[in-house]
Amino acid sequence: MIRSNLWNADNGDGTYINPILYADYSDPDAIRVGEDYFMIASSFCNVPGIPVLHSKDLVNWQVINYVLKKLPDSIYDKPVHGCGVWAPSIRYHEGVYYVCFPMPDEGIFMCTTTDPFGDWSEPVNIRPGAGWIDPCPFWDDDGKAYLVAGVAKSRIGYKSVLHMVRMQPDGMALIGDEVKIFDGNENDQVTIEGPKLYKRNGWYYIFAPAGGVKTGWQTVLRSKNIFGPYEYQVVMRQGETNVNGPHQGAWVDTVTGEDWFLHFQDVYAAGRIVHLQPVTWENDWPIIGAAKPGNDYGEPVGRYRKPNVGGITVDRIEPASSDDFAGKALNRAWQWNANPRDEWYDFCESGLTLHAIHREGAYSDVPNLLLQKWPAPEFECVAVLHLEQLTPGDEAGVISMGMQYGLIAFERLDDSIRVKRVLGKQKFGKIFVEQTEEESLVIAQVPAEMDTVYVKYRVKRNGTRDLNESEKGFPCEIVTFFYSFDGEEYHEALIMESVPGRWVGVKYGLFCISSALSSSGSVTVTEVRMERQITFELQED
Repeated sequence: MIRSNLWNADNGDGTYINPILYADYSDPDAIRVGEDYFMIASSFCNVPGIPVLHSKDLVNWQVINYVLKKLPDSIYDKPVHGCGVWAPSIRYHEGVYYVCFPMPDEGIFMCTTTDPFGDWSEPVNIRPGAGWIDPCPFWDDDGKAYLVAGVAKSRIGYKSVLHMVRMQPDGMALIGDEVKIFDGNENDQVTIEGPKLYKRNGWYYIFAPAGGVKTGWQTVLRSKNIFGPYEYQVVMRQGETNVNGPHQGAWVDTVTGEDWFLHFQDVYAAGRIVHLQPVTWENDWPIIGAAKPGNDYGEPVGRYRKPNVGGITVDRIEPASSDDFAGKALNRAWQWNANPRDEWYDFCESGLTLHAIHREGAYSDVPNLLLQKWPAPEFECVAVLHLEQLTPGDEAGVISMGMQYGLIAFERLDDSIRVKRVLGKQKFGKIFVEQTEEESLVIAQVPAEMDTVYVKYRVKRNGTRDLNESEKGFPCEIVTFFYSFDGEEYHEALIMESVPGRWVGVKYGLFCISSALSSSGSVTVTEVRMERQITFELQED
C-alpha cells in the first residue's frame, strides 16, 4: 500500500492544528469506548455508506470500516444526489454499538454491532416515512431509551424544531408519540438541527447547531426533565477566527477526565472538514473552544495542546488516499456513486480492473464512478491507466465530481484512441436534479498502440470567493487535468473552478463506461498516487 503525508494535524510536539481532518467527513458524531474513539459521518448516496473512523488520541484518525454495504432501497442503484444517508449518530450501550441514521425520504434506521471493525447488522427502519432527520438515541440511568431528532423543511414543510420520543431499550422501535421539545422559530435559534443528547450532573443536554451550516454557531439546550422545558445558550461562535459556522458535532471525554468537541466547518468545494475543540464548564454550561474575557461562549482554536489520553503512544496517521491495489482490495478511501455491483470491478496481477458499463444519461449519473474525498486543501494525483483491453465504444478516465464537474476521457475507436474533455453542470430543483448540461470537446487522437496513459489531477488554491452577501471569503480551488503517454511530458487538458456536490465536497474519481449496451472491455489501473502541494498557510490562533 502506498503511504503519503497529505494532511496530518499532529505537530509531533504535543500540539495539533485544526482542522484535524481536511476532508469531507460531514456531520461527524463520535464516542469513546475505553481507550478507543470511533467517529462516523454522513455519506449521502455514496456507497459503502457511513464511514467509521478510529483514533486513540482524537487527532490521528483512520477509516476502519463502513456501516452499510449498500443503501436500503433499490432507488439507490443509480445516483440520487443529495439523498441517502444524512447526519448519523453513534452510541455504545451494554456491549453493543448503535448507529442511527436518517434517510430523509425513507425514514430513521438503526444498525448494530458488537465489533465496529467487523460486520454491522442490516438496517432496521424504526420510523418509516419522510421528514425526520439527524436522530440521536439515548439510554437513561433507569434503562429507558429515547430518541431526539430534527426535521427537514424540504420533506416536512417546516424546520428548526426538535422532537423527543421514547424508544425500545433494544433500539429497534419507537414507543408512543413524539413531543416537540424545542422550536427555534420562536427564538433566535432558526435552523437548529443535528441534536446530540447527553447527561451530566443530573442535567440532560442537547448539543445542536443553529443559524445555518456556513454562518451558524453551536447551541446547547439543557433541562432536568428529558421532555423539557429546555433553556439554551450559545456555546461557540466564529468570533474573530476564520472558522465560519462552527457546526454539528460530538462531545467526548478522555480517560483522564478532559472534555472535547469534534465539529465540522463548511469550506465549500472541499466540503465539511473536521475540527477538534477543548471544552470547559461554567455553572453547568459548556464553553467550546477558547473563551475570551467577557464572553460566555468560545471561539475555535487553531493550534492547541493534544488531548491527555493517559499516556498512550500514538503514531502519526491519516486516512488512506493513494492506492496501488496491491492487497487485491480497494482501500477505504473509495466509494461508488451508487449501490455497487460485483461485475463493475475485480483485480488482476497488475492492479484494479474496471469493467466498461453502459452509460445512460450524463456522466454525473454514471453509477460506477469510483470516487474519493479530497484529502487536503491542495494536492496532486497521478493515475496510471492501461487502455489495451478497451473495445470500440468504451472509454475510461478521471472525473472531478461536483454540481459542476469536469473529466478527461480516453475513448477507444476502431484503430485509435480519442482524447476528450467534458464539462458538466447539474441544476437542482427542490430535492432532485432537474437538468444536467454537458459540453464535450475532442482535444487529441492518437494511435491505439498508445495504450498506457498517465492522468494528473491538480488542486490548487486561487484566492477566495464570495457566495453571496453574507457568505464571503471561502477558498477558491482550481482543478487542472493533464495527460501523458510516457509519464514525462504532460499536456494540459482542462482547467476549471471547483464547485461542490449536493451537500458533499468535490470528489476525485475513476470510471470505465461504454456507449454499447454491453461490452467486454475494461481498463486496468495500476496506481493512484496522491501528493500534497502547499503554497499557503492556515490561520493559527
